[in-house]
Amino acid sequence: MMSQSDPAPQIPGRPGSRAPSVTEPTDPHDPLPPKPDQDGPATQSPTGQATGAEQSTRAQAGAFLTTAQGLRVPDSDHSLKAGPRGPVLLQDHHLREKITHFDHERIPERVVHARGAAAHGVFRGYGTATSVTKAAFLAEGVETPVFVRFSTVLGSRGSADTVRDTRGFATKFYTSEGVFDLVGNNIPVFFIQDAIKFPDVIHAGKPHPDREIPQAQSAHDTFWDFVSLHTEATHHTIWNMSDRGIPRSFRTMEGFGVHTFRLVAADGSTTLVKFHWKPKAGVHSLVWEEAQLINGMDPDFHRRDLADAIEAGAFPQWEFGIQTFPDTPEQTFEGIDLLDPTKIVPEELAPVQPIGLLTLNANPKNFFAETEQVAFHPGHLVPGIDLTDDPLLAGRLFSYLDTQITRLGGPNFAQIPINRTHAPINDMQRDGFHQDAVHTGVAPYRPNSLDGGCPFLAGADAGAYVETPVAVPAATKVREAPASFDDHFGQARLFWLSLSDVEREHVVGAYTFELAKCYEDAVRERALGVLANVDEHLCAAVAAGLGLPAPAPTKPTASVRPSPALSQVGGTWPVAGRVVGIVADEGSDLGALRAARDAIAGADMVPLIIAPTGGALGGSSAEPVPVQRTFAAARSVEFDAVLLASAPAPAADAYGARDAKAGSGTGELDPRVALILAEAYRHAKVVGGWSTAGEALAAAGIPVDSPGVLVENDPAAVVDATARLLATHRVWERFPSTGQL
Repeated sequence: MMSQSDPAPQIPGRPGSRAPSVTEPTDPHDPLPPKPDQDGPATQSPTGQATGAEQSTRAQAGAFLTTAQGLRVPDSDHSLKAGPRGPVLLQDHHLREKITHFDHERIPERVVHARGAAAHGVFRGYGTATSVTKAAFLAEGVETPVFVRFSTVLGSRGSADTVRDTRGFATKFYTSEGVFDLVGNNIPVFFIQDAIKFPDVIHAGKPHPDREIPQAQSAHDTFWDFVSLHTEATHHTIWNMSDRGIPRSFRTMEGFGVHTFRLVAADGSTTLVKFHWKPKAGVHSLVWEEAQLINGMDPDFHRRDLADAIEAGAFPQWEFGIQTFPDTPEQTFEGIDLLDPTKIVPEELAPVQPIGLLTLNANPKNFFAETEQVAFHPGHLVPGIDLTDDPLLAGRLFSYLDTQITRLGGPNFAQIPINRTHAPINDMQRDGFHQDAVHTGVAPYRPNSLDGGCPFLAGADAGAYVETPVAVPAATKVREAPASFDDHFGQARLFWLSLSDVEREHVVGAYTFELAKCYEDAVRERALGVLANVDEHLCAAVAAGLGLPAPAPTKPTASVRPSPALSQVGGTWPVAGRVVGIVADEGSDLGALRAARDAIAGADMVPLIIAPTGGALGGSSAEPVPVQRTFAAARSVEFDAVLLASAPAPAADAYGARDAKAGSGTGELDPRVALILAEAYRHAKVVGGWSTAGEALAAAGIPVDSPGVLVENDPAAVVDATARLLATHRVWERFPSTGQL
């Protein structure tokens, strides 16, 4: 971020590294460098060796347009023809190459997690895990490059960001011992207990196959048909119906490894573990109306937010933490089966111990080359981290590897730059599609003598990965789950009872909305039957919203102890990267406006000036104030708080035929500003200002004595109070609860 002494904070979002000219440039020069916030994969060779080459060696070079073979091209607008009006000639090699490459630019999107965004960063180990794992990257002070991809599960690549869905949180660690992939989600449990059902739950959640609708959402019959029949999904579903299903930002999203893994210490001792990512900015979400508005206003909201924060220098950070459990033959803890991926261990029973810090500090240079082609796999492990017999994890170990063969064109996907390990490779694997390595030697087999016996096998003392020799008890081959997997409602009830009143109201609203979108009454009635086994008040509230009777439970209601750690309400967090909109016009005090803008930037937040038109306010003054948003283009959902530097009268375009948000535009306050204020107030955000702000708030129907409404004479005081309130994410007092849940 820019410091408070800078003349004008730099607002993120500039497309290129240099401002363009109005006229088309004609003087040849080399390609422009990337923006300062961008980085790319390390320049490793296809076999994992550091080349020392500059990153620019992978980018385009030279001032002139060429073919793929480096032949300079004089014209790329006209095909080669027999005369200006004649037929196109088959000999036009440039036309054929250009069109052929274009026809093959796309690769199959991921079946799940197709919609994603990513960033480069660094992970620094605290050394606090060395007693339980020998993984080198977790040692004290060790810094490891990482690439992190966030995603939604159900939608296609072109779907919107703020749909209600589970999010992926996949981290690729380029460690000295090889690549370690932690492929997690923002919800710590999954819909199913066994991977053989993964195609079923995804087919149920995806658009209906006859109409290919609805896109990127679970509010439809096939999803609720499946989860109401397959009640092991109940725990994950209630997380998804909570505010966790619509994060405010990737930066304010927890991550979980979902499964129980096994850590191996240097002395060979083992510990069972669950992995956690804890955002330093806190865990925050959108309200449902915000998400719906954002999907129309800016379907790229989450990926833009991530990229802009990094460009602005507000680097997102997460602490990496572990819950540890004794590695007993039963693999249970406090009665919880650790191999059941639909169960959590409450943090009050097993605290999360911080073991490292993740910082994302660079945006990708190219989305396709990096974000789209990155390939994760939970079987990419390093010494010190091992697997357990979780039946969902077992299927993932097959599925992730298998899918890359189709998506990335063959078995050599690990040689794509973003996937290359930073450890030397000598794997004896040869040939195949897109082989980038130029192998030497004549004996890609072992044992051999023709290549001097190389490569040799390594022992554990030389860093080899040796699976933990876990005893497998005598058993009979069966297709069934253990009895300890049978409780499908107890932890869903634990989650429900751990939420604050306002969070419970949001869960009721989500279930009511989703089930109201189902066509079949039978599906709705069955889903209510599931909720009755979770909590009678939850079931009754949803049933009332659907106009259906609330069924009685079919199982005894579980007796559970709430886990306060599951609630997103009640704490305070840093405000770095929060976006504050400042409404102003030509009548505003520009000195006060500049001071407020700089104070917001000085607090590591992002100020955006909202004005009647684009350009700058005070254009004829010595220090004009650039405008980032107009009344026509802005909407409340883009901002975490909205402040007023004046009470702008209706602008010249404030009428319905030009901008429907303006309506009739008959009041003294621009109706688009009134709408921004009303929405922000309704969504429990901070609103306020100085000068004539009180008049604007009154015109928008907002009582100035309400919680989180700030009106002061001093802009600095308003900004300071805004930052304090933003630390709790929302003004929660503005969401009264009936207290009946």
